[in-house]
Amino acid sequence: MMGYVMAMILVAYFLVLLGVSYWTSRNADNQSFFKANQSAPWYIVAFGMIGTSLSGVTFISVPGTVGVVGWSYFQVVLGFFLGYFVVAFVLLPLYYKLNLTSIYRYLEYRLGPEAYRWGAGFFILSRTMGATVRLFLVINVLQLFVFDALHIPFAVTSIIILLMIIAYTLKGGVKTIVWTDTLQTLFMLTALVVCVWSLKDMMELSWSSAIAQMNENHYLDVWNFDFLHKKFFLKQVLGGAFITITMTGMDQEMMQKNISVKRLGDSQKNMVWFSVVLVGVNALFLLLGGMLYLFLQKEGLTFPPDDVFPKVVMNYLPEGVSIIFILGLISALFPSVDGAITALTSSFCIDILGFERNSQWSEEYKTKRRKTVHWTFALVFLLCVFLFKAINEKSIIDLLFDIAGYTYGPLLGLFAFGILTQRQIKGKGLPLILLLSPLLSLLLDKYGMQWMGGYKFGFELLILNGAFTFLGLWFISKKQAIAI
Repeated sequence: MMGYVMAMILVAYFLVLLGVSYWTSRNADNQSFFKANQSAPWYIVAFGMIGTSLSGVTFISVPGTVGVVGWSYFQVVLGFFLGYFVVAFVLLPLYYKLNLTSIYRYLEYRLGPEAYRWGAGFFILSRTMGATVRLFLVINVLQLFVFDALHIPFAVTSIIILLMIIAYTLKGGVKTIVWTDTLQTLFMLTALVVCVWSLKDMMELSWSSAIAQMNENHYLDVWNFDFLHKKFFLKQVLGGAFITITMTGMDQEMMQKNISVKRLGDSQKNMVWFSVVLVGVNALFLLLGGMLYLFLQKEGLTFPPDDVFPKVVMNYLPEGVSIIFILGLISALFPSVDGAITALTSSFCIDILGFERNSQWSEEYKTKRRKTVHWTFALVFLLCVFLFKAINEKSIIDLLFDIAGYTYGPLLGLFAFGILTQRQIKGKGLPLILLLSPLLSLLLDKYGMQWMGGYKFGFELLILNGAFTFLGLWFISKKQAIAI
């Protein structure tokens, strides 16, 4: 019976998104799809970006880490906060000055067409891998708690979810996503608050006693001062800052929404307010994690970290809370996939097919090709999900997710080189440098403890990855006056 209720909620949820799509995509054109005609309200973009930044993996995984490492993830969150100011006041002014639709065109203007193609290529590879892994992990949860009860196979579930996403993004693109992400963020945060409150009431705790018990069990521990540990606070804060700079400021999906705001000042305002709110939301997720582990302790239960949140909610909390949880999970899934497909479509159309370079193409022809690319990426996502299901090996899936992260290092090096130097790339060594930098980082990750007396690399590997790229570019470049 519960499965049918969940399915009905999913259908109702989709119909709401479809209604938003119909409203936002009236008279939509390619500029609506790529940049929302630069008419998106900054406060709507800021709120909707919360859901995109967190994703279904965060929704499930962050609370589960609290029982193992306390609030140490909050060190990274503080780094995120610092990184958003770099995005707001260094990167956004560049993108607005050049009136970019694809942010990777900055690399073309500054470092030439080869840097542009490789930058866009790294984004397409990374976002495809990262988004499909996220999609697979969350579909697995939906399959377990909704579709298995209805005897619907995993393959059919995956097709249904992707068709839903295509249905409301195909026409309106960013113009639609700005508003659907806002709605979905609201649902996700509602689910988060309801779950925290329900756990508190079920355990009959006051807030003061709940905090005291979490503190006793070290669930509120934040800082790590062990220099050799991968969670050493300086590594975490700096790593978090550079994760934001690269995975937000140099990511087409995230920046596509920001440059949909008409004025630079409003876009910067969006970024600053978003950074403040995101700190609070992540703190709420960590608070939820502490409450979940207090509940497990009280009931004498043990679950793997990634299973803690879904299993407690679905098996031990009231059915109404379970329904709200599924709604929140769906709301965490859709923004991380709909935005990825739209951004990949935009990047491929502009950076690979050259929509902006081929002014002789009619709008009708561009629209037709754009829709073909959109459907193609949806098919790629579906095939990847099927592949991950066939592999069904968590270590391999984690590896793919890690590899997706390594591809942001070369992007960091390219953008940093363009912004911080007055040099121009010469010769044909660029591809070799961009491929060697992630490889060197992987080797450091694997053998760093042996080579460096027990030192364990954490998020700072992203910085080193970018530094390798930067140094390599320096050696194949020469000083030259820059027009930008």
